[in-house]
Amino acid sequence: MAKFNEKISMRRYRIMAWIVLLLAIGIVCKAGYIMTVKRGYWTEVSDRLIADSLPVKPTRGNILSCDNQLLASSLPEYKLFVDFRAMYESKTDTLWAEKEDSICQGLHEIFPQRSVEEFREHLRKGLNKEYTDKEGNVKKGSRHWPIWSKRVNYSTYSEVKNLPIFKLNPYKGGFHFEIYNARTRPNGTLASRTIGEMYGAIDSARCGLELYYDSVLRGKEGLLNRRKVRRDYLSIMIQEPINGADIVTTLDVNIQDLAEKAVTDEMEEIGAELGVAIVMETKTGDIKALVNLSRVSDGKGGHTYREIKNNAVSDLVEPGSVFKTASILAALEDGKIDTTSRYNVDTGGGVYAMYGRQMRDHNWRRGGYGVLSVPKILHVSSNIGVSRLIDRAYHNEPEKFVERIHSMGLGIDLDLPFPGAQKHAIVRMPKKNSRGQYTNWAKTTLPWMSIGYETQIPPIFTVAFYNAIANDGRFMQPRFVKEIQKNGETIKKFEPVCLIDKICSEEPLRKIQAILEGVVSQGLGKKAGSKSFRVAGKTGTAQIADEKGSYKSGRVRYWLSFCGYFPYENPEYTCIVCLKKTGLPASGGGMAGAVFHNIAEGIMAKRLKHEVRVARDSSSILIPDVKNGSISAANYVLRNLDIKTEGETDAQSFGNALWGSAKRGKNSVRITKNDVTPANHVPDVVGMGARDAVYRLEKHGLKVKIVGCGKVKKQSIAPSTKVKKGMCVTIELG
Repeated sequence: MAKFNEKISMRRYRIMAWIVLLLAIGIVCKAGYIMTVKRGYWTEVSDRLIADSLPVKPTRGNILSCDNQLLASSLPEYKLFVDFRAMYESKTDTLWAEKEDSICQGLHEIFPQRSVEEFREHLRKGLNKEYTDKEGNVKKGSRHWPIWSKRVNYSTYSEVKNLPIFKLNPYKGGFHFEIYNARTRPNGTLASRTIGEMYGAIDSARCGLELYYDSVLRGKEGLLNRRKVRRDYLSIMIQEPINGADIVTTLDVNIQDLAEKAVTDEMEEIGAELGVAIVMETKTGDIKALVNLSRVSDGKGGHTYREIKNNAVSDLVEPGSVFKTASILAALEDGKIDTTSRYNVDTGGGVYAMYGRQMRDHNWRRGGYGVLSVPKILHVSSNIGVSRLIDRAYHNEPEKFVERIHSMGLGIDLDLPFPGAQKHAIVRMPKKNSRGQYTNWAKTTLPWMSIGYETQIPPIFTVAFYNAIANDGRFMQPRFVKEIQKNGETIKKFEPVCLIDKICSEEPLRKIQAILEGVVSQGLGKKAGSKSFRVAGKTGTAQIADEKGSYKSGRVRYWLSFCGYFPYENPEYTCIVCLKKTGLPASGGGMAGAVFHNIAEGIMAKRLKHEVRVARDSSSILIPDVKNGSISAANYVLRNLDIKTEGETDAQSFGNALWGSAKRGKNSVRITKNDVTPANHVPDVVGMGARDAVYRLEKHGLKVKIVGCGKVKKQSIAPSTKVKKGMCVTIELG
């Protein structure tokens, strides 16, 4: 073993110590050099190094109808900006001076609302806008100057991006944008207050299902880390956005459209100020249509009808005679009356004094109805008959009457999915003080309450009550949303909810059902009936207060209604129609009943159509009509339906759509590929569906306006016409 040599070891340690010392001195000197001599250079580098954490907005979920048709969806919209500082930094500001005229001319053609000179003046303000940098130097150029004040669609964004300079990369040309999810409704204003609306500028829900289910539809924002190193941007996704889920509603687009048209036509004919209609599926409580139309000025001296407020769920109104059904059913259930002649009522000449006030029937000027049976009282909607029956039964214990009304569902919380919806119908409960005297009750209260006054009930509560009568006593909660979906899969389902198993006993229920059928077949509700099926229901005509709460202003206003169900033997739908108008004539049965008739007839007409498989037998061959358009899409659908195709059967599309036409034969569909239209010429879209037609026209740089529905039967600009900038083509569908 070698002997340890202390002198050699110490020499090695000294050498290593000197090396470390020299390195340390070198590092300190280099740091000092960078901090002093190179300070300006590295300050400039740090100014060019920008790190931002930017939120990434998710795509808002869709709102779908009961058969998965789109009611509300999100499409991208863009706000356009120019970064003039980027031009100064990349020395393209001189190029701007050369191209300014052509840029302004191009913007004017895209946005004709502003002249070339106005664009030039606007953009020069951004170009010459002064700012002070970190070193105190005054420089020019706005970093985020708006090109146009409003959002634009993708087609317009593409046109602006193709202008001189703007087509350069953002670090030279300065063109950049902010993207937003714009809410669009393919069916226009159909059920707008039910579906809901958005505040476009702040991308926030304002009403309806959009607001109630906002947390479900909105999704969750992601986070993007965006770094700029000199002239390059690096984007690192820290957290992916979670897109919103879709909600599937109970609304039926066809029934909604049918109900809106029926209400609009009647409002136009009688000059109504407000129209409400609700269609409810009897067994499930699903709301198939919800109409709220108000008459508003069109700004041209005329008027139009729009959904301003969800009156069906938020308005507290005196229901009038449709409430008489609840009054009679309550008395039947409590055993206070029955339908025998023992409880006949003498209504006299149509005027009857009740505790100092005159109770009148609608025909009092014609001498009244005289003696009426209980069913006949509802058939002719006698105010005197109902009020005398109820007053006789509950005069000494009015709280029993109100308790029974509440127990039948008119006092229950429906838990409606609309902010601002009423939680309860207001049917006043009598109260006594310590001396046993009523404090909120008069002798006239019960008689007038029994015929629909001194109560306040939103239409949705009334239709739910009548639906319980149609549904053999089961009081169903109105259902607006069936399920929540994500990527086409159901993640939550909302089953029908029964709030009350039986609103009354079997015998009273059967009696009131028969009476309501008699109202339509024999009484004042005949206009609501149908020759094809039986209808049951009740009319209502109530005088309501004016805007100032007065009944004596000289302007008499009426709330006209009809609520019923159909078909009578096996009810499928319950419907209420309410109309508000000023002045006579005013008839719940004749006006609201007529709307009910049109809605019921329309719904049942669709129900009578047989499904294809019912008519199909082993020898039949069903070949569908196929619209012109994408060949690959047509082939895919036909093959999955086991329908034979001929012609371009192997046409595939990888990135670019292949277009063609289809012709139905006896046993097959012949697919023919069309010639390719040059990019700068108008394509032929006749025979295509709207979706394919719009896609193809916009791909050729055209703006598109759609009229009608179905497939394209005419286009305003002939095929093969040379495309010009800003050209708009109208396609008529039918």
